[in-house]
Amino acid sequence: MQRRMDKGNCSMQTEFIFMGITNNPKMRAPLFAIFLLVYLINLLGNLGMIILIRVDSQLHTPMYFFLSHLSFCDLCYSTAIGPKMLVDIFGKNKSIPFFGCALQFFISCTFADSECVLLAVMAFDRYKAISNPLLYTVNMSSRVCTLLVAGVYLVGMADALIHTTLAFRLCFCGSNEINHFFCDLPPLYLLSCSDIEVNVLILFTIYGFLELSTISGVLISYFYIILSVLKIRSAEGRFKAFSTCTSHLTAVAIFQGTLLFTYFRPSSSYSLDQDKMTSLFYTLVIPMLNPLIYSLRNKDVKQALEKIKNRRWF
Repeated sequence: MQRRMDKGNCSMQTEFIFMGITNNPKMRAPLFAIFLLVYLINLLGNLGMIILIRVDSQLHTPMYFFLSHLSFCDLCYSTAIGPKMLVDIFGKNKSIPFFGCALQFFISCTFADSECVLLAVMAFDRYKAISNPLLYTVNMSSRVCTLLVAGVYLVGMADALIHTTLAFRLCFCGSNEINHFFCDLPPLYLLSCSDIEVNVLILFTIYGFLELSTISGVLISYFYIILSVLKIRSAEGRFKAFSTCTSHLTAVAIFQGTLLFTYFRPSSSYSLDQDKMTSLFYTLVIPMLNPLIYSLRNKDVKQALEKIKNRRWF
């Protein structure tokens, strides 16, 4: 949809107002309790995972190096959104400054996009570990891992900068009420009275390329992983090799599936209320699930937790 107006009539918005998750007063207390619990588990789980990987020398491997950055991404983009959302559930003033809105979107977009790329990098890491375990530490040296993570954040920041710059140069001359609980592109575009055709085209082009390239990277990596696993003679060895990938596959399926549903479903089926529920899932619930997925199904993490538990502090 296009919106055109005379630039001379365009006045800069100083703030936006969130309409929040619900207008039902009876639902505020239970929703606040649920999402506060979710955010606290998210905070403790991801921060705990980062600290655990940092302090336990047995977890100083490429796989856990990438996992610590996955937890960092989850922690950052959920924290950019979660606390403000919780305050707004009971808050009378649900406003956010114009530049605060831009900053919130930039941070959340940077780390959500970084997580997309990081999940593909983690698939490549699993391929290297399984296909040639003897050369794994050479191929995935600390320098290579650092460069890969730097590239991940660079892609995330570049993408977020493009979308933020284009979105917040639009003219918002009408209502400043965002029918959402955080600053995201679809509800912001609905408020704009500028021509958003270029923004929508760039949104789908960049996100489409990002999703296509990362999902393709994961699928190609797992194709070669399966070929490598089939070459292992013992059934026990095949199971052990592929079991290291189940947590990662689960995380990829949940995260990428939710993003595809949010941004790439037909416009005829788009609903702001449905979009809120989907956004709640990928901004708060998935960051809470990732450390649980990796810790509950990972023997090394369980052993590290057990060592911490049994250690005597003086």
